[in-house]
Amino acid sequence: MSFWPSTRARKVLQALERIGWKQMEGRTSGSHRQLTRGGERFTWAFHDGEEIGPRMLARIAKATGLKPEDL
Repeated sequence: MSFWPSTRARKVLQALERIGWKQMEGRTSGSHRQLTRGGERFTWAFHDGEEIGPRMLARIAKATGLKPEDL
């Protein structure tokens, strides 16, 4: 089982962008952003300064392919 540390949302979003996720143009509303990679879509619903806990990070990882070492 992987260990996920609590991390700021800004850092997680930057890690997602490094592994190939891109923000869709014109698809931003407040804290909600649409990310895309290949044919996949993922809705990012966090403000940059929010702390994301280990359980939520595990859910994000399952949907996006993020790994602890990507952070």
